[in-house]
Amino acid sequence: QVQLVESGGGSVQTGGSLRLSCTASDLTFGNYAIGWFRQAPGKEREFVGTISSRGSTTYYTDSMKDRIIISRDNAKHTVYLQMNSLKPEDTAVYFCAAANTIVVPTTFNEYDYWGQGTQVTVSS
Repeated sequence: QVQLVESGGGSVQTGGSLRLSCTASDLTFGNYAIGWFRQAPGKEREFVGTISSRGSTTYYTDSMKDRIIISRDNAKHTVYLQMNSLKPEDTAVYFCAAANTIVVPTTFNEYDYWGQGTQVTVSS
């Protein structure tokens, strides 16, 4: 059974950094683009960024593109989301998702598998 497990969330102050990890199991990992989404209380899930299956292409949402880097280690079946200069409005549950495609999907319904999410809280 395919599983995606996020880790690395926590509480930080404004301006701090966090690195989230997404580790997959029972998946031909190198065939899947991995995306990150987030959902704040009372809001819809929104796209954060994504990385192609081989790691050659990344795409980030405009609101975070200067503050995040997504990378992957296919040997470890893991994708990383490095977030810097965090703001209180970044507070949300962050999810990773996998899509069996060579492109870089940016919408919710393009993804096949989802993790359970990890909480990120940024205090002012």
